[in-house]
Amino acid sequence: MEVIEEIEYEGLAASAGLGVSMAAGALAGITEHAVMFPVDSIKTRMQVFATSPAAVYTGMGNAFTRISSTEGMRALWRGVSSVIMGAGPAHAVHFGTYEMVKEFAGGNVNGASNQWIATSLAGASATIASDALMNPFDVIKQRMQVHKSEFRSAVTCARTVYRAEGLSAFYVSYPTTLTMTVPFTAVQFTVYEQMKTFLNPNEVYSPSTHIVAGGLAGAVAGAVTTPLDVAKTLLQTRGTSADPEIRHCRGLTDAFRIIWTRDGLKGFARGLSPRVLTFMPSNALCWLSYEFFKAAIRD
Repeated sequence: MEVIEEIEYEGLAASAGLGVSMAAGALAGITEHAVMFPVDSIKTRMQVFATSPAAVYTGMGNAFTRISSTEGMRALWRGVSSVIMGAGPAHAVHFGTYEMVKEFAGGNVNGASNQWIATSLAGASATIASDALMNPFDVIKQRMQVHKSEFRSAVTCARTVYRAEGLSAFYVSYPTTLTMTVPFTAVQFTVYEQMKTFLNPNEVYSPSTHIVAGGLAGAVAGAVTTPLDVAKTLLQTRGTSADPEIRHCRGLTDAFRIIWTRDGLKGFARGLSPRVLTFMPSNALCWLSYEFFKAAIRD
């Protein structure tokens, strides 16, 4: 009888090469964002300080029902083209940088006491690099997601924003994005790696481990950084607002002041539910896809 050798999924070489990590990351990123995009659209709508009563939502269910009934289901997918264009390159850089820095910092050495430091450093470094690529695409996405957006094409949106507000409009939120996503990614990668080790100590093939570890990591990181995400949305959609104060918001400090003045402490939790709901399955899918494509390309 032929003996089938069991492949140790996690036991394969920890460093699979930069090209493998980048390709796996790109495929994982596109899959993650595309699947969860409608929930992300609802999150953006809930975070925006709208002046029209038609754009004020009381919850996820209310937002979904009203958007789908008044604007059609397609409205929930508006802006997905921008995400697909940006997610591939950004996630390729993200995972490539993560694996490279993790290897350099000694995070792939079995039994090393500084593994958690290495993974946190790698996650933060990956975010700084990938966000520099993704930020403009994210601005375009949210400009297309808002209530009564005039844009139906990512290219048209980019051209219009550039002509009206200049290049700075695509990066006004970059410092806030980094302030948010550096701790987000550090928390995400640290929780993921620790949960993966806890759930799968024998390092055998276990997709369920990636799903559970990735989902929990995304939920924790998403919840912790929601206040910063509200500020980022305000900055990225300021050009669509009719409110002069919001239109002239210049950075994180201004955004926090506006949120606190208008909505108090609860304003910083705007969109918390859809944000957590987005990151739990999307991170689970992202990590599952990443580990799968990493192994598939490697083989």
